[in-house]
Order: sequence, then structure tokens, then C-alpha cells
Amino acid sequence: MSIDGDIELFERGEYPQFTIKIREAGILIGENGSHLMAFNHILKKMADNEFKRNDMDRIPFFLDINGYREKKDEELRNLAQMGAQRAAYFKRAVEMEPMSAYERRIVHSALTGYPDIETESVGQDPYRKVVIKPIKQ
Repeated sequence: MSIDGDIELFERGEYPQFTIKIREAGILIGENGSHLMAFNHILKKMADNEFKRNDMDRIPFFLDINGYREKKDEELRNLAQMGAQRAAYFKRAVEMEPMSAYERRIVHSALTGYPDIETESVGQDPYRKVVIKPIKQ
């Protein structure tokens, strides 16, 4: 691809994160992160094959480009928290937009500390979404 950049490695929770720093980030990120998701999928498949070939356990990792994924994940956590506040205040379910399994996992994880709400994934892919519901007391 003849793209120059740097790769940084650091811990993100319990898994390593590789962050690629490049000028031409749009090429690897794509519209709404579509290229980044595809690139991430390909790299994980390549890594899985290498781990299997060397009889090693799979090591989960994250891939980000210029902090794009980190920023999107934070925006999603903020949306989830606003949805939880609305659900608790109005005492009614709040439906989020359809999202990927990865994004739904972020929402569920972000709201585990809210004692007065619960989350549920509903629907069929690609229209599967998270519903945030108040717990009736």
C-alpha cells in the first residue's frame, strides 16, 4: 500500500492494543470505520492461523488507527450512559440504533454498574440493537 507510519503497542485492559499512526488514516479507516473493521478481521484471522500453526493459545488484541476506535468507543459509552439516564428518569425502555456485536458489548459493559437499569440485545443482524430498560422496583 506504500503508506508510511508508526505502530505503537500498549495494554488496553487485559489485552494488547496496536495503534497505527499514519497521515493517510482515511484509507485504512474507511467510511464509518468499515475498512478498519475489515483490516482488524483479516489481521485476527492471520494471527489465529499463526497461533494454531505454532500450537499456541489465541491472544486477543485490539487494533486502532490514529485513535479512531478509542474515540468511537468513548462516544458509544457516553450514548449508553445518556440512554440509561433517560430510561431511569422516564421509567421506560430506550432503544439504541442497530450496531455490531462489538459495539453492543461496549454498551452492555458500560452499563453494568447501573443498579436501576438492565440491557438486552434484540433483533436480527444487521438490525440487532441494545434496549436499555429500567428495573421495576
